[in-house]
Amino acid sequence: MHKNWPAMAEELTAAIKEVRLGAPEVTKAFSAMAQAATAGGALDTKTKELIALAISVAIRCDGCVAFHSKAAVRHGATRDEVMETMGMALYMGAGPSLMYAAQAVEAYDQFAAAAS
Repeated sequence: MHKNWPAMAEELTAAIKEVRLGAPEVTKAFSAMAQAATAGGALDTKTKELIALAISVAIRCDGCVAFHSKAAVRHGATRDEVMETMGMALYMGAGPSLMYAAQAVEAYDQFAAAAS
């Protein structure tokens, strides 16, 4: 399960450049959104990158993990901060599944009751 994350980020950067050439207005808007979302405000940029890293884990996006890990390091996140962030990512990745499982069983029970 070992991946070369810096190489992945570098390879994706080249691939993303191709997307930028093919869809310049969309990627320009995406970049503007990213800059606005990560700019310091009530939350500093480091905290926002840790949030993005947690979401990257919860939605299982390898490229996102690569870019947001790199950004977390760049903004001074410590390993302890990343580890706490991973605790939240694990909680949120599993928690929503539990919530949806409960709803799926409820939906099944309601449809089964209506069918009988």
